[in-house]
Amino acid sequence: MQQPIETDAVIIGAGPVGLFQVFELGLLEIKAHVIDSLPIPGGQCAELYPDKPIYDIPAIPVCTGQELTNNLLKQIEPFSAQFHLGQEVTSLEQQDDRRLKLITSLGKEFISKTVFIAAGVGAFQPRTLKLDGIEAFEGKQLFYSVKDPELFYDKRIVIFGGGDSALDWALYLVGKAKSVALIHRRADFKAAPKSITKMRELCASHKMEFIIGQPTSYEVLNDRLSEVSVTDINGNTRQIPVDDVLVFFGLSPKLGPITDWGLEIYRKQIAVNTATFQTSIPGIYAVGDINIYPGKKKLILSGFHEAALAAFAAAEYLHPEKQIQLQYTTTSPKLHKMLGVKNPTFE
Repeated sequence: MQQPIETDAVIIGAGPVGLFQVFELGLLEIKAHVIDSLPIPGGQCAELYPDKPIYDIPAIPVCTGQELTNNLLKQIEPFSAQFHLGQEVTSLEQQDDRRLKLITSLGKEFISKTVFIAAGVGAFQPRTLKLDGIEAFEGKQLFYSVKDPELFYDKRIVIFGGGDSALDWALYLVGKAKSVALIHRRADFKAAPKSITKMRELCASHKMEFIIGQPTSYEVLNDRLSEVSVTDINGNTRQIPVDDVLVFFGLSPKLGPITDWGLEIYRKQIAVNTATFQTSIPGIYAVGDINIYPGKKKLILSGFHEAALAAFAAAEYLHPEKQIQLQYTTTSPKLHKMLGVKNPTFE
């Protein structure tokens, strides 16, 4: 059997706050392992909204979710965090020596002195297309997110959904795909008015199609999806030829195994002490959207602040005999060396 990985810190969640937690711990000479259920770092920003603009990151007027992720990964390079992606932490329990034992869905085991839960609002699961057997085409012709838009060029695309993601990808693929059909159960949308207006203009000029209805069945030809059937409120059904299907019915966040870890949870969020962002279990911290406290605001920048305070609290927890010094990256030679800064310009 594989030996447990022993470490000072494990971060659950590789979204922006989890990645910045690596940086704040690194400045305090605490190395971290990062676990995430998604196959890539970046959390929601990279998986669901890689091209969406973000305007409220300090000193960055605008960046996409993927750009933010890339910059954070660049920033934490000096600290050589080890990533364990595509697996979920299924078990977390405190041992007699106060260390924390974690086991993932792939059977990987960690023994850590501290744990940082940066899991957003839990593991997001897409709301799926409810047609018997359709899951056999997932990742082949049925997709709940877009990683490579070029995959859909010159194809007959059917998009289900009425939110921003559905309209954004429909608008993006017009002129690139062979055809685009947007399907929604009603004429009203929960999307940006500008996107709705643009979609209706493209439909009026016959560059794409909007159909009111719900999916009711599908056809398979030579082991591939060939048609989807859409039925309207009057019971009329229409068959639509298709090469690929994109589904954006929204996401359902689930805390999953977190609820079994003995933490104090309020309204599906983890209660924390705002001085340390420690949870009800010593050595376990919660940062970002997963936590709750009076005045909580679910913003990335709030999560960055929480990660900094949690790191200092963890350093004191790990080394109670030491006085943890606050150092500034602008002036500290020690931090410059850690970050690989060779010729600091500030005197």
